[in-house]
Amino acid sequence: MSTTKVVDLRSDTVTRPCAAMRHAMAAAEVGDDVYGEDPTVNRLENACAERLGFEAGLFVASGTQSNLAALLTHCGRGDEYIAGQMAHTYRFEGGGAAVFGGIQPQPVPFEDDGTLDLEAVAAAIKPDDFHFARTRLLCLENTQAGKALPLPYLARAAVFAEREGLALHLDGARLFNAAIAEGVPAAEIAGHFNTVSVCLSKGLGAPVGSVLCGSAAFIDEARRWRKVLGGGMRQAGVLAAAGLHALQHNVERLGEDHQRARALASALASHGLNVTCHTNMVFVEDVPTARMVQVMDAAGVLVSGSRWVVHLDVDDADIERAAGAASVLLEG
Repeated sequence: MSTTKVVDLRSDTVTRPCAAMRHAMAAAEVGDDVYGEDPTVNRLENACAERLGFEAGLFVASGTQSNLAALLTHCGRGDEYIAGQMAHTYRFEGGGAAVFGGIQPQPVPFEDDGTLDLEAVAAAIKPDDFHFARTRLLCLENTQAGKALPLPYLARAAVFAEREGLALHLDGARLFNAAIAEGVPAAEIAGHFNTVSVCLSKGLGAPVGSVLCGSAAFIDEARRWRKVLGGGMRQAGVLAAAGLHALQHNVERLGEDHQRARALASALASHGLNVTCHTNMVFVEDVPTARMVQVMDAAGVLVSGSRWVVHLDVDDADIERAAGAASVLLEG
């Protein structure tokens, strides 16, 4: 039986908690979070809200649940939110806003830099007329396909949303990647939004969980929606402890993932592959997915398609191995 390490580049969701994180989980002080009595959950919510510059936070099971709770709190039945055509909130969350909230999505195309053209957004806003859904919310995503949204754009989007009477929500699943890439505190990005969802179980390495941040009143209402969605957890401090460890130890090191992703992209390009790199993601173009998966799998490197994702379980040797295995992708 082979003991060779499998290099998993399918996603940064595949990370596993380290020994120190597992110790923190085992030692976590717990209580019943539905009663608001889990001290570790409370510390995580407060720490995340403070770090992002908000009044309150809400610990939830997943990024999908976090975004959905936000949508249900921002919008009522017959309302509408605007998001990118390939946005997670529109395309990859099972239509939850429509299923649970009667909320209509209005997608618009992403620009090449991951932004939404604000003129296109303005054109998608419905007139104040009973023939139409009521446009209530604009959702942005950061990072978007690994791209950190430009800071000047975020400022313009905030002014635009206020002028148009829209709330502004950020699916910040990889917000800290964006902050590291831009060289600013995460709060500088989050400060442009009414609400922000941030994921703990991607590059930060926790096994589960996201935190939704906003005003105290908003989070109080979102907490009700979390319960409706089946997200009321009991002694959840065991999980929250992993999130606290991630915030304390795994944010700054995201820069290492970005550096390794650039090294991987450079090595792949040296083999003649057409690649682009954004933060911790490398995109390999012009190779059929089936061939890519087959060739890399045979070498013990897992990929799911053109997007290869570097994370805390990937080291320099893994990058070298992946690049070497990819050297034959253009053959035959």
